Amino acid sequence: MRNQIEFEVYGAYALFTDPLMKLGGEKMTTQIPSYQTLKGIVESIYWKPSIIWYIDEIRVMNAIRMESKGVRPIDMAGGNTLANYSYLRDVRYQVRAHFEFNTNRSDLQQDFNENKHHNIAKRCVEKGGRRDVFLGARECQAYVEPCEYGTGEGYYDDYDEVHFGTMVHGLNYPDETGRNLLETRLWQPRMIKGYITFIRPEACSLVRPIKEMQAKSFKLGESMTAVDDEYAELEVNK
Repeated sequence: MRNQIEFEVYGAYALFTDPLMKLGGEKMTTQIPSYQTLKGIVESIYWKPSIIWYIDEIRVMNAIRMESKGVRPIDMAGGNTLANYSYLRDVRYQVRAHFEFNTNRSDLQQDFNENKHHNIAKRCVEKGGRRDVFLGARECQAYVEPCEYGTGEGYYDDYDEVHFGTMVHGLNYPDETGRNLLETRLWQPRMIKGYITFIRPEACSLVRPIKEMQAKSFKLGESMTAVDDEYAELEVNK
């Protein structure tokens, strides 16, 4: 697929929380990362307002194992409280994603340079990302490396099909939909031989509104650097 990147992301722990799993101060991870979580990881590797990343597929490389920890989070009333967090441990995923131009950003059409965005994104994957990468929570540091998607042995290679029930797919933001509304999407993922293929955001039939929201504005040369200038700088410094 055009504008595609492939990489492996891994870490000692992951905490992919669902809003329904945060009641009472406790946190429990979901078994797999959501589309939105993976999109956040890709955006930590490389992102510009003129592009939208789409997660095509992931491959779960390690066994899904959980570990509970007693923690002392800060209490809203002051001081600390006691809570139990359930993490995934020793996680590793292969990810395949691609970008498309954000057609709702007609003011950024000068930044629609497909080849330069793709080349910069591939370089960012090789360097491990532009920003720190986390697996759902700040305490779950992650690391990114380029990979050839589908290679290597995965724990679930011989598992025919695993269902995960109804889960959060992601969020619809105003700058990506053109509507001044923040929405949440739900779907029912299934894993076949370790692979989870994600449907596109617009294909989600379960969509619920959260609140009204305005898209953030960006201006080339002021609040963001044009990709042409960024690419030229990389060529000089490589």
